[in-house]
Amino acid sequence: MLFGRRHKNPILIPPKAVAHWAYTTCGYCSTGCSIEVGLDDAGRAVSARGVSDAPVNQGKLCLKGIFEYELFNSARRGQTPLLRERFFESYSEVDWNQALDKTAAEIKRIQASYGRDAFAVVSTGQILTEEFYTLGKLTRGVIGTNNYDGNTTLCMASAVSGYKRSFGSDGPPGCYEDFEHTDCLLAIGSNLPEQHPIIYWRLKQARDRRKFPLIVVDPRVTQFAQLADIHLPIQPGTDVVLLNSIAHVILKEGLQDHGYIAAHTNGFEEFAALVAQYDPITAARICGIDEDRIRTVARLYAKANAAMTIWTMGINQSTHGSDGVVAINNLNLITGNIGKPGGTSLSITGQCNAMGTREFSSCSGLPAYRALENPQDRAFMAEYWGIDEDFFPTKRGLFQTDIFPAIETGQIKGLWLIATNPMSSMPDTPRIRKALEKLEFLVVQDAYADVETTQYAHVYLPAALWGEKEGVFTNTERRVNLVRKVMEPPGQAKADLWIFSQLAKRFERAQQISFPETPAEVFEEMRALSKGRLCDYSGMTHDAIEKQRGIQWPCNDHHPHGSARIYTDGVFQHADGKAKLIALPFIDNNERPDQHYPFWLNSGRVVEHWHTRTKTGKIGNLNKFSPTPYMEINPAAAEKLGIGHMEYVRVVSRRSDAVVLAQLTERVAPNAVFIPMHYHDCVNRLVLGLLDPYSRQPAYKQSAVRLEKIADQATAAVRNITARGF
Repeated sequence: MLFGRRHKNPILIPPKAVAHWAYTTCGYCSTGCSIEVGLDDAGRAVSARGVSDAPVNQGKLCLKGIFEYELFNSARRGQTPLLRERFFESYSEVDWNQALDKTAAEIKRIQASYGRDAFAVVSTGQILTEEFYTLGKLTRGVIGTNNYDGNTTLCMASAVSGYKRSFGSDGPPGCYEDFEHTDCLLAIGSNLPEQHPIIYWRLKQARDRRKFPLIVVDPRVTQFAQLADIHLPIQPGTDVVLLNSIAHVILKEGLQDHGYIAAHTNGFEEFAALVAQYDPITAARICGIDEDRIRTVARLYAKANAAMTIWTMGINQSTHGSDGVVAINNLNLITGNIGKPGGTSLSITGQCNAMGTREFSSCSGLPAYRALENPQDRAFMAEYWGIDEDFFPTKRGLFQTDIFPAIETGQIKGLWLIATNPMSSMPDTPRIRKALEKLEFLVVQDAYADVETTQYAHVYLPAALWGEKEGVFTNTERRVNLVRKVMEPPGQAKADLWIFSQLAKRFERAQQISFPETPAEVFEEMRALSKGRLCDYSGMTHDAIEKQRGIQWPCNDHHPHGSARIYTDGVFQHADGKAKLIALPFIDNNERPDQHYPFWLNSGRVVEHWHTRTKTGKIGNLNKFSPTPYMEINPAAAEKLGIGHMEYVRVVSRRSDAVVLAQLTERVAPNAVFIPMHYHDCVNRLVLGLLDPYSRQPAYKQSAVRLEKIADQATAAVRNITARGF
């Protein structure tokens, strides 16, 4: 008898009937897994598998990757351009000429009436690098607005600014292979098993062989924390205090690398004077970590032959995010753990091509890490593109998080959104809704027609998914991976590269600029522009990238097969060739729990979903595990409030409220709750949204809330269901 049945009823897996396996690169996170999509005789995607000889994933895929082939046939794909005069009217289907003519005309009208910068562009971390480069050329060289940014400001901006402040340039110095050489790993605000499962598998393999200590810093008892040798349950927003105190112990006990500091850094005296104020006793009172644990971690880290730190959004999404990254870099600089096997500061990037946008999109500068503030860089790019140097601004414009307040004030009248969904991803959702309603013109370009932001658009442009076009992604270890075209896009949907090139033709200024229309031709420009730069692509070709299953930059005549690490020679990108040790005083500007809002609100990813669920919410085998907004709450706190397991609860902040399903668990502290970030009109209604002063990244993880028991559970269920979005 099996579970009460007399006869077995085995689960049958239908045959896939794969006729051909097509190579490409996964389009979800920044891990950069090589993937093969199985096609049947009719050319339909029916399966997916990892590529066994790929250095990144070695044949493995996470849950999202396994079911990624279903995206090609998922619901609500955009198949035709849509147009309307006012956002509250019904859309009409139009052809591409009508849609692009309207878009170009509105951009020109707005700029003629209000100035070049009255039109803004917000891109993504999910299109191909060739497309980023072309969009940057269109935005910087043709349209000419300086209010151009990417949605990576919401996830990676603090890592970027922190790297620049410490090392003089963006670019992760380490790689996944460092797990195989490190003798101590410190993970801060990173839940690898759920955020980046394949990177975690790489780490676990190495740790199982070499038994190095794993230290996890996280307010929540995540899956990663449960597997750690030491878990430090830090108070939200106090990472700088903890890192300063670790440095304090290292310097006080003389455990620093004196030779490396002297040869390769500046600013040690000021840094040492600052961290002298952050003794473990003082730090313990602020960050909630036992003083002896702080000393233990400092000694483990400093005495290791090689030590590395990884981090994700727990550091970045804070008012101190950039300082947190700099503090990590400080720790690795004083211990000589930059540029050597197993010793690194490695940010675990979010989106599949967040690195590509940092390298070539021209959002914050010009291609290949050139700066708008540098006259030589402006002159070089103006000559290369064939435009007037004076057409470039001399500094970057508004970040994404500053663009929406500028809409409120009337500074910005038009907006173009590309593969991003601020109605679900930006903090303070009601405020974003009102800002979008004020726009004179909004164009949304996305693979899906039902993203929440299309409710306010005047033009919708249907775009191809990652596997319906060709080009490259760069992953979190600087590995450039090839995306091969697996399928044709549905209906009239087009590759983003085609859309950018066709729109450019509608501007007179574009007549003097070359816009190559094939990815291979665009890649040749990228190779030429990157030659001799830190992110050197000059030794790569599309075919070589596929053959090697990805190549890490810099790749050139000196490194024909790529480079696992940068800064191996101790030479950094500041003018004097040295890294900067930066003193970081802690300024507490958190919204802390009080008697009216007694709980910390934390947010983050779950393994089944991706960002705003535009894609994963349509995949049954992903959505069924986490179909509805929920909240983790400690059983002791729930008992005091009379909240039962699987009851709907109202969560209230100073901004708004949300209805979630209570999950009782001791993974969270009695004074904290956790809500996944993936649901529309849920957690981002609540969060504070204060910005880091350097990166302008929002503080999604420093908010205070209260919980209210709901008597009418049936009505609450209806409210909760609407936040599912699908």
